[in-house]
Amino acid sequence: MSTQELLQSIQTLGQQARAAARQIGRADTGAKNRALTSVAAAIESGRHRLQQENARDLAAGRERGLSPALLDRLELTDSRIDAMAQGLRQIAALPDPVGQVADLSYRPSGIQVGRMRVPLGVIGIIYESRPNVTVDAAGLCLKAGNACILRGGSEAVHSNQALAACIREGLAETGLPETTVQVIETTDRAAVGALLQMDRHVDVIIPRGGKGLIERIVAESRIPVIKHLDGVCHVYIDDRADSDKAVAIACNAKTQRFGVCNAMETLLVAEGIAAQVLPPLAEKYREAGVELRGCAETRSILPDCRPADETDWGAEYLAPILAVRVVADLDEAMDHIQRYGSGHTDAIVTEDYSRARRFLREVDSSSVMVNASTRFADGFEYGLGAEIGISTDKLHARGPVGLEGLTTQKFIVLGDGQIRT
Repeated sequence: MSTQELLQSIQTLGQQARAAARQIGRADTGAKNRALTSVAAAIESGRHRLQQENARDLAAGRERGLSPALLDRLELTDSRIDAMAQGLRQIAALPDPVGQVADLSYRPSGIQVGRMRVPLGVIGIIYESRPNVTVDAAGLCLKAGNACILRGGSEAVHSNQALAACIREGLAETGLPETTVQVIETTDRAAVGALLQMDRHVDVIIPRGGKGLIERIVAESRIPVIKHLDGVCHVYIDDRADSDKAVAIACNAKTQRFGVCNAMETLLVAEGIAAQVLPPLAEKYREAGVELRGCAETRSILPDCRPADETDWGAEYLAPILAVRVVADLDEAMDHIQRYGSGHTDAIVTEDYSRARRFLREVDSSSVMVNASTRFADGFEYGLGAEIGISTDKLHARGPVGLEGLTTQKFIVLGDGQIRT
């Protein structure tokens, strides 16, 4: 495909998505839910075809030397296909945010003013590896009344196209436009660049993937981006913490899963409690295979700890490595988070109500927690039902982005003949 043909192809997708957005935006909740359940049924009935196409991707991935971890993320097992279908049914069961009216009140003129929740319009989603993201993204966008253009990674191209066929089948069965969800077919990287320039047809871009992908999208996009770059999450153990709670939370925040954006990467401990909690924590980390890198005071308590350098404090390891720093007090902990944090998720462990309130108020992150593991920073755990990603930006959406994050608000005015004098 020539450059001109590629640009025209992406332009056509954008035009079709904009037209579909008008239709899906006015679809009622019942129609959207029927479409979701129809897509779920198409995925289940198309299981054999999905696994055939997935096998092609897996074979190509082995030839390209993809790691066992990436191949595992790519594979569509029976249980993962079942989970995709079940996920769509769960989205169908969620309350529909579109059309909700809030803050309706009378003004002195007699008019009523409120805000109505409405779809964003057309959403472009660019992601890597896991083909289940194709279904998650399509389902969430559809329920929120949006059209979407999806661009998955080249390693999952056959799987994604097979899933796209199931989605089109489910939409067609319920009379909604098949172009509500479009999956870019080409693996040419130039397609991403073309999509990022279509500000006339696409309202929002959401990237899901590694830091390199997200940095490229932020640099090139003419369209607003909902994203987070890093998950440098902290747990601060205050000197008024319950030791048992502190050990359990700090252990879970790091070891429950390593390669996720809400895992703790730096542990901050008040000097007044460090000698009490660090030895039992070190034992648990040792059992979990976690390498510790600490400041001088940490190493005076844990002699086997490797020395940390300046790069460790801002590192997102996504691995069994943890930076540990002993701080004087709450203020020094919050100063550290302000300097090195990424605005994702930070937690304090304390029994002091005033300090907990200060931490909640002053730490400028998308999720701030008291006496809980950072691993709870997740759309499902927050009761959103599902999420398309996590945003550390401050405008429009912040934190886990679920159905409500895929909508916006407009003012509505109800009158009975009033005129302004």
